[in-house]
Amino acid sequence: MIPNRTRARLRDGAATVGAWLGLGSPYAAALMARLGFDWLVVDTEHSPFSYDAMAQSVMAILPTGTTPLVRVPWNDPTWIKLALDTGALGIVVPMVMNGEEARRAAEAARFPPRGIRSVGAWLGPCLHGTDYLQAIDDEVLVVVQIEHIRAVERADEICGAEGVDVVFIGPNDLASSMGLRGTDFRENPAWEEAVQTVLRAAQRAGRPAGMMCMSVEEAVHRRAQGFRFLAVASDARYIEQMAGEILRRWNGSLS
Repeated sequence: MIPNRTRARLRDGAATVGAWLGLGSPYAAALMARLGFDWLVVDTEHSPFSYDAMAQSVMAILPTGTTPLVRVPWNDPTWIKLALDTGALGIVVPMVMNGEEARRAAEAARFPPRGIRSVGAWLGPCLHGTDYLQAIDDEVLVVVQIEHIRAVERADEICGAEGVDVVFIGPNDLASSMGLRGTDFRENPAWEEAVQTVLRAAQRAGRPAGMMCMSVEEAVHRRAQGFRFLAVASDARYIEQMAGEILRRWNGSLS
């Protein structure tokens, strides 16, 4: 089957970079996939992706060598099954609060006897080859999100849960759970200590840690700290930034 290059790079100790797809558009997914990111996340938690658009986005990403991942709306075996049945090579599971929830997410992503995923996928074998059912359990990437201060307190058990491959910090929800919503929380020492607590727990468990960053500079800083699964913003933000820059340059030319 098509190998999961991101999983291989993480296993080798490399840092990887990706981005979020939030526009709900397979066309945007195809464009982003051509740019050379290690991975892209089709976000079905906070974006207008239909199931068809999600599947089409995964199919658009796969031939480029970029790893297609799907963030499911919730830690639910049905959502995880539907996401992986598109041929995605991994899942991102939001708001995981403890080790048991992390273990359940990992089980839902793999077939028996390692997990509980239902054997009924046909698109996976069509996209990956006839060995899909035999190989996918070793290729799928299970990313669980720590994004609440109570989950930070249980970071060791989440990071150590069997079947979890990456632990990813959701900075905005983490800040909100700490009463910091609407503030410049990245400058808050308590928030930063929570981030470092997760990183240390991941390193103790031998698992890569990841985080959503809003700039290349932030991602480079986090890589230096030891994070290895780094998202830099989203397709929507790139459009906003570039369009805004073009307009600023145009309006500046008129003055």
